[in-house]
Amino acid sequence: MRTLIFSSQTYDQDSFLAARIPGDIDLHFQPARLTLDTVALANGYDVVCAFINDDLGTAVLEHLAAGGTRLIALRSAGFNHVDLDTAQRLGLTVVRVPAYSPHAVAEHAVALILSLNRHLHRAYNRTRDGDFSLHGLTGFDLFGKTVGVVGTGQIGATFATIMAGFGCELLAYDPFPNPAVEALGARYLPLDALLAQAQIISLHCPLNEQTRHLINVDSLNRMRRGAMLINTGRGALVDTPALIEALKSGQLGYLGLDVYEEEAKLFFEDRSDLPLQDDVLARLLTFPNVVVTAHQAFLTREALGAIAQTTLDNISAWAAGAPQNLV
Repeated sequence: MRTLIFSSQTYDQDSFLAARIPGDIDLHFQPARLTLDTVALANGYDVVCAFINDDLGTAVLEHLAAGGTRLIALRSAGFNHVDLDTAQRLGLTVVRVPAYSPHAVAEHAVALILSLNRHLHRAYNRTRDGDFSLHGLTGFDLFGKTVGVVGTGQIGATFATIMAGFGCELLAYDPFPNPAVEALGARYLPLDALLAQAQIISLHCPLNEQTRHLINVDSLNRMRRGAMLINTGRGALVDTPALIEALKSGQLGYLGLDVYEEEAKLFFEDRSDLPLQDDVLARLLTFPNVVVTAHQAFLTREALGAIAQTTLDNISAWAAGAPQNLV
């Protein structure tokens, strides 16, 4: 099966080439993002492998189908960027990677918490400039703090386990409570109650119509003053402009983002020699109590290996007439 991997970085190529590649799969790597301008590159390919910021809307899917593509192999768990109705109408099969390494994302969320709490980003820059003073670097003990976990699937449950190890009190919100999280001593609460009580809130829920802008002006105002918010889920879980006023007023005390609602044209590329055109992100980056990483929470050797192997297995299973991990 001729397979074109869009948005492929060096680490993608390394992980796919290191995996067990079935003999019937012919891999080709394309660093360009899949868009209406680049979709012609997929002509003649049976399979297109796409990542989270690739465009899989109606127009692109129609071009893919016309060019001979029959399978969309997502190398992600999320599929909110795919027009599933159009895919079904065109007879395009869509498969995904439902799980790879919950530890990778959960541990990155904890890394953001520790960096923000102990001001590691500021301390790092100071010492490199020869400033060894400690003013403004006071943190707090995580032990005994109340942590709210929004979304308690595999990643949220892994995150909760880590925070339980720090001795934190756990609150949780999810329409489907996870017995493993309850076994950690977590109390499931309505979202408003969790926001009002938690000192640290971490988002681990999928993006859908119910969760889009789950964090907005109203929900920010319901949080404890000075709370910490972490988002390693999907950018659109948060109404990003609303964060700025909450940070300015002190209502939001700390912010850690690994995802951003308008990241598609920014993340995964070196833009250091260009002016930042996104005014909202530029403003966020001016706050000393904000840490933004460029969607790297998944980026561990273990996760990349699992993503590559599951994607290849999905393609092989589909070619054999027994598709798995269907969306």
